[in-house]
Amino acid sequence: MGDLSPPAMEGRAAMKKWSFIAMHAAVAATFIFLLQRFGLNASLESSLLWALTFAVCAAGLAYKQSIR
Repeated sequence: MGDLSPPAMEGRAAMKKWSFIAMHAAVAATFIFLLQRFGLNASLESSLLWALTFAVCAAGLAYKQSIR
């Protein structure tokens, strides 16, 4: 038998999943940017590149966890 939850609940769960992934990526990017820029005195370009890299990796990890 399939899942008997109403379609409206499925939409909310999907929205919650994607907001969780976005939040995870944003927190990781903010953390690594602040660490690089102010903790390690890196250049702005380097800090932004690392922040983007960590955001993509964190989003990927959060996505993999959400589909388990």
